[in-house]
Amino acid sequence: MNIAHKTPANLDANQEDRAQAIRDSLRDAIVDRRLTPGTKLSEAEVGTLFDVSRTVVRYALQMLAFEGLVRTERNRGAFVSIPTPEEARQIFASRRLIEPGIVAAAVERITPDDIGAFRKQLDEEVRFMNERGPVARRAEIKASGDFHLMLAAVAGNGILQRFMDELVARSSLVVALYGRSGVSSCGHNEHSAILDALANKDVARASDLMLHHIDHIEADLDLRVKEGLALRDALSS
Repeated sequence: MNIAHKTPANLDANQEDRAQAIRDSLRDAIVDRRLTPGTKLSEAEVGTLFDVSRTVVRYALQMLAFEGLVRTERNRGAFVSIPTPEEARQIFASRRLIEPGIVAAAVERITPDDIGAFRKQLDEEVRFMNERGPVARRAEIKASGDFHLMLAAVAGNGILQRFMDELVARSSLVVALYGRSGVSSCGHNEHSAILDALANKDVARASDLMLHHIDHIEADLDLRVKEGLALRDALSS
């Protein structure tokens, strides 16, 4: 995972907050697949959209670069990262190593209130699945990723939770580039089965189901590149 980065000395606290807000907006647009791999992130355009200086924008893009979601090229600028097939395999290999451990820790800590929160999350997934249109589709994908992040939170390991935050974001980027439309989001039924195993304190079954689930997501990838929205449209959606 990425090493921590330092705030530029020439930014004050307000500018740092603005940079963080820009980072969050761009990150959400990337993870929700409104900005697809390869999209140019013009410092001037982002600065105009958020009414900030290029220095603030540059720091926001630097944060995203540390997360692997943006790449910067000398004399060309910043772009949404384009993960290679090998990087995609490494991302899912990392998830296979980490998520069974998260499941095992979550089984030990999960409470009836947690189970209830997960059930509500699954209801949200169903609601978005039953709606049509790109906005509902993006919301469904986000809700699917949130299931995995909730598991990491229940596991109670802050370091693993940060790792999962990055892995889920980068998985979304991979799905944006290689995913089959309507197929590659996490399966609701698989989430439900994992939750049932967690509620029954069945670590082995929950871990096996999680591995099968990750295999299923990766197996649904192909090499077709999808077209996304322009930067202004993506941030206003």
